[in-house]
Amino acid sequence: MSLKIKHLNGDTTFLLTFSPTEQRPPSHRYGYPPGTFSVLVDPWLSGPSSMWHPKFLLSKHTVPSCITNLSHIPDPNVVLVSQDKPDHCHEPTLRQLDPTSSLTNVLAVPGAAKKIRGMKHFDPSRVHALPVYSSKDDDSVIRFYIPPLSPGGAAGEATIAYVPAKMDVSGLHNALGITYRPPTAAPSTPPVHHYPKPEFRYSNFSSPYAYHQMRNMPPTPPESPPQRPRSLSNSTEPSTLSTASSSSSIPLSHTTSATSTPSNSNIFHPSHSPSHSTSSATNSSQFPRPAKTLSLIYSPHGLAYAPHIQAYATSHLIAQAALPLTALIHGFDRVENPWYMGGNVNAGLPGGVQIAKHLMARTWIGAHDEDKENSGLSVLKVKIRKFGIGEVRDMVRREWCGGGNGCDVRVLECGEEVVMKS
Repeated sequence: MSLKIKHLNGDTTFLLTFSPTEQRPPSHRYGYPPGTFSVLVDPWLSGPSSMWHPKFLLSKHTVPSCITNLSHIPDPNVVLVSQDKPDHCHEPTLRQLDPTSSLTNVLAVPGAAKKIRGMKHFDPSRVHALPVYSSKDDDSVIRFYIPPLSPGGAAGEATIAYVPAKMDVSGLHNALGITYRPPTAAPSTPPVHHYPKPEFRYSNFSSPYAYHQMRNMPPTPPESPPQRPRSLSNSTEPSTLSTASSSSSIPLSHTTSATSTPSNSNIFHPSHSPSHSTSSATNSSQFPRPAKTLSLIYSPHGLAYAPHIQAYATSHLIAQAALPLTALIHGFDRVENPWYMGGNVNAGLPGGVQIAKHLMARTWIGAHDEDKENSGLSVLKVKIRKFGIGEVRDMVRREWCGGGNGCDVRVLECGEEVVMKS
């Protein structure tokens, strides 16, 4: 399987494409092969970004985006918006998305979801406010069911979680976690008829795709990878790790299109407890382990590893067998405002290196470091400490658990992409 990350602008707009190992002819209708899960992050292609009033903050790109309109890419399964600020939640760019698409769901932090609904561009049932992640709440993780590539294959799954900072006056600091376990064509798990048949519910939209109530998906591997980050094993007792499977689910069709949601509910939360009549053959110890899971953390402004990301990693990522982290998207530059203007804006290298170190990230890609044209009262006293890629690599080498060059640090230019395979 693979993860392709493409930088669409000079700042923090990315197209993430998760694909299974098995190659299938692409779907001409949808633009992606079956089993693919695509996420468009914080789209802002062109035009100014103004917060509250241009005299307070006005930002403009200094690097042209690699595309001029979102119609130049296939409809993504998810549009993910990490902030309600206009450089992340940019209305003119969001309006370029097809509001009638049956493929795309918009997942946004609560403030951004409210703004996007207020645009009245999308069907409100396709705009979802992300719940705050909690290891004690299964419904705080949004899950996408990805059907097998052929009968008898294993279903795949993608998850998205929102981890905000607590008591953050600026409201800038959070992390969005994404995991992807691919569907397969080979019977890597027992045949589907070994499971009780899932219930089906159809949405109130004229969509041909069923809304699956997945009571008995192939089990999520409970173990972490053989090599754990030191911080996880040293600071977390095994008894505190959660391996409960989440129940929030948005299904995808065989062409990976997201279905519309049931009436009276933004996200469907089916019960996830297995039937007591299930055969002993469904015991998780009987199953071969499903495919390895890809994982990504997107945190453009940064978020402290402990306790926020640590709690997510030691519960959800370990339960998903999603460590080491496949990719971290996090800024390099550190940006500070006076305390009365909210204090830290971007954590930059000092914060990002802790995440990369503790989660043993394979790749760290810089984000939100464009030298934009900024004006207004909010930037009069801002202080920026820029870090070159050489400094970042040196810091990673010094801080890396066990030393060595374990993390590939990159800057993707506008239009550049990187593909990670597993």
